[in-house]
Amino acid sequence: MSLSDELYRETILDHYHNPRNQGEMDGATVEVEGVNPLCGDELTLFLDVAEGSIKDIKIKSRGCSINTASGSMMTELMAGLPLERAQELVDLFKFMMLNKDETVELPEEMEDLEALQGVKKYPVRIKCALLPWNTLLEGIETARESEAGKPVKGKTVSTE
Repeated sequence: MSLSDELYRETILDHYHNPRNQGEMDGATVEVEGVNPLCGDELTLFLDVAEGSIKDIKIKSRGCSINTASGSMMTELMAGLPLERAQELVDLFKFMMLNKDETVELPEEMEDLEALQGVKKYPVRIKCALLPWNTLLEGIETARESEAGKPVKGKTVSTE
């Protein structure tokens, strides 16, 4: 195992054992569920969206280390961002994970997420890494369609 593989592994394990922004959110304006029936990952994403920005984000997840770590890294990145920028970063992450090339260069703000590029070696696990991000996309879409300040629940996102 190379030094970079070991560092990436440590990053994933750190986010798995110490997930950031974990739990429920009182007063969330958007709540979206995500499921991966193939491996049993489940999550609920809570967003507080106001004035076109993600004011707060929480995730309550149950599942594998890849799903939990990916969701943890995602929530750290997204807090405070305008919805447009959040969607750009989701699209970039998804491009990295689905691109057949060996590596995709990410901006500095997404540096920790490079750890998940190793998941591409195991195609069935890519869905685990993408579940929080696809759920966030639904949350962004739901926030855009909802009436300002009125709590709303989005459609359930499934990896099937």
